[in-house]
Amino acid sequence: MNPTLLIELFTEELPPKALPKLGAAFAESIAAELVKLGFAPASSEVNTFASPRRLAVTVADVAAVQPEQAIEKRGPAVSAGFKDGQPSPALLGFARSCGLSAEQLDQLGTVHDGKQDVYVFRSVKAGEPLATVLADIVAAAVKKLPAPKMMRWADRDGQFIRPVHGLIMLHGEHVVPGQVLHLSSGQTTRGHRFLSQGELTIANAAGYARQMYEEGKVVASFAARKALISEKLQEAAAALNARIAADEALFDEVTALVEWPVVLKGEFEAEFLQVPQECLILTMQQNQKYFPLLDGNGKLMNQFLLVSNLQTSDSSHIINGNERVLRARLSDAKFFFEQDKKAPLDSRVPKLANVVYHNKIGSQLERVQRLQAVAGAIAGLLGADVTKAERAAYLAKADLLTDMVGEFPELQGIMGQYYAKHDGEDTEVAYAVEAHYKPKFAGDTLPEGATAQAVSLADKLETLVGIYGIGLIPTGDKDPFGLRRAALGVLRIALQSPLDLRELLRTTAAQFPAGLIAEGTVEGLYGFMLDRLKNLLAADYPAADIDAVLALKPSRIDDLLVRLAAVAEFKALPESAALAAANKRIRNILKKVEGEVPALNAALLQETAEQELFAALQALQAPVAAALAGNDFTSALKQLAALKAPVDAFFDGVMVMADDLAVRGNRLALLSALAEVMNRVAELSLLAD
Repeated sequence: MNPTLLIELFTEELPPKALPKLGAAFAESIAAELVKLGFAPASSEVNTFASPRRLAVTVADVAAVQPEQAIEKRGPAVSAGFKDGQPSPALLGFARSCGLSAEQLDQLGTVHDGKQDVYVFRSVKAGEPLATVLADIVAAAVKKLPAPKMMRWADRDGQFIRPVHGLIMLHGEHVVPGQVLHLSSGQTTRGHRFLSQGELTIANAAGYARQMYEEGKVVASFAARKALISEKLQEAAAALNARIAADEALFDEVTALVEWPVVLKGEFEAEFLQVPQECLILTMQQNQKYFPLLDGNGKLMNQFLLVSNLQTSDSSHIINGNERVLRARLSDAKFFFEQDKKAPLDSRVPKLANVVYHNKIGSQLERVQRLQAVAGAIAGLLGADVTKAERAAYLAKADLLTDMVGEFPELQGIMGQYYAKHDGEDTEVAYAVEAHYKPKFAGDTLPEGATAQAVSLADKLETLVGIYGIGLIPTGDKDPFGLRRAALGVLRIALQSPLDLRELLRTTAAQFPAGLIAEGTVEGLYGFMLDRLKNLLAADYPAADIDAVLALKPSRIDDLLVRLAAVAEFKALPESAALAAANKRIRNILKKVEGEVPALNAALLQETAEQELFAALQALQAPVAAALAGNDFTSALKQLAALKAPVDAFFDGVMVMADDLAVRGNRLALLSALAEVMNRVAELSLLAD
């Protein structure tokens, strides 16, 4: 095997939230280019390294020189190569472009290009040395980085996310000469700011990670460092019979802040536990990057874990310093909580008149008034207590004016529930104040209970109609008002509720001032929501099945999953493919009909095949209608199997487009009636291959 290649940029502290992507992009770009140029096989092992002060990559089995390349250059047609025994200008020009004179035309070959014989020049190009191209490869990778913001430093005209102070380009044990960002390549770097032995000379590219760990006190691999942090945190939590309250983002950010992780345990005064634990958890995670601990009942403990970047024989001063900083943060949270409780939640609602929701739509108070009306209407449809739903909607946005939510916007709704309970509001109302934001993200739980669902739907529908209605429709990946998320929230609740989507949109639109919402908003939003519904269902159902069911444009979707299950069972029937194909044929015929199809007249049915099809259709009407009335969609579709034989016989023996216009119209009416019966559960024509 060829030696391993190491590239390292040694920098000042890189932005922690961007570090994982930066490291991956840097490594992928360099490795891909080495493979593309033939320096490394596609199977080469690639190792990515990213720490607060470095981006690096090692690629195994990298050749010092590219393989020779066979070059084939095609020229003019052979038929145009000579005229009157003399080479044509086109042929001579092609020869010159290949470095040949008129006397060397015999070095050209010929090849058939699929249409004619053409001249071809074949040669072998010697491979480029790695040293001539590597600096360009690295420079190109730097330019492609998904950097949040570039900067300049000193008198250099190069740009990077942070000042770069060192460049390693090491092939095995040998430095590959070159310059990137005005830095000449070498094989020296620096390890941990305080724990390292000083400047390090990397002896061999393949031993980079080991040498950084042993001599530099740096776990250079982001993935390895994250795994080590997780392992140490879990061990520390287990020793305290606790579990960690942290998401993946916190693990990533802490991993990006340290090079030599050391897990320590701290404590804070138990009196702070009187503050809602969501506030304490958020301030620990967001402000301090600490890992809160929960007991077996999910209650916050007055102990926490922190990841230090410094290993000392006595860590007490590190722990004490962090506890002191956290104590100040928690004191602020406690102060905010105590101050907020002094004013009842409903006393804040009138002040929402001074908070702009959107300059075209009005204030948050105007929004609250719309929420009350829509939530009350939905509560009535769901059989919930309308008064409670309207009260919850009235209070839903009041916590936006509290000190706690002002400090931590992520707590909106959560703090509203705490303050509503403190004020003595009904438990159902208080819960709805918090739950009306649900679901906040994909996979989040839905609000429980009809009251909370009514307020949640009202909140999302008001956003959808208001923002969409003034023309702020999402485009591409831009959705600043979260309309896609709001639509998915409505759909997830509506899949479990007997509600008419179009009617909900119309009810919501009616709450806005006349003329504010654009015409066509309801139908436009309905189509927008159906597209989101397709995406929501795509992971669990075939696209054709989804399209077939949604082609009926259902206003109610609470039976949608049952319909999809029925379609799946229908497709398993031996008659299904033929019926779907016949349905497609019927749809194509009916599309070409100009004007309205006349009423079906049994007396005009002349052929035996059309009479038998009519009889079969008549026989199915009642049982299919009964099955649909009982939401037994599977039974309704399975009964269609009886139509296969008469449908086949009809198309085999009957001319639909007869010369007699009355007969033709009657046969079209028969097909229209047939399509109406066949497509009550789903548009079966979309299941045809």
